[in-house]
Amino acid sequence: MSFSGKYEVESQENYDAFMKLIGIPDAQIEKGKNFKYTTEVVQNGNEFTWSQIYPGHTTTNTFVVGQESEMHTMGGKTFKTVVKLEGGKIVVDFPNYHHTSEIVDGKLVETSVSGGITFKRISKKLA
Repeated sequence: MSFSGKYEVESQENYDAFMKLIGIPDAQIEKGKNFKYTTEVVQNGNEFTWSQIYPGHTTTNTFVVGQESEMHTMGGKTFKTVVKLEGGKIVVDFPNYHHTSEIVDGKLVETSVSGGITFKRISKKLA
């Protein structure tokens, strides 16, 4: 399954509660709540460039499945992890949450779990 493409956020569940739990400041949560930001994924085999594009700011993670990579959290912190591919899902253990990404019916479905709160973001494919 190829993840390559450009996706725009269509819906989010538990955004506020999850962002507060992982330590995102209230002002940033409020700003991010209504952005229709895009995610751009370039996949070449097991190599990925995964960019989240917000107005005035882009966060890009480049990684190879199965190899240690330096990544950036939603809060902008840098850490090292090994990204896995399990059952067609990209799986990443961030410092304070577990994250999966998958393609379901042509949409990018991202799920992050921490402290009993599940944040789910669904994005439609633009290109």
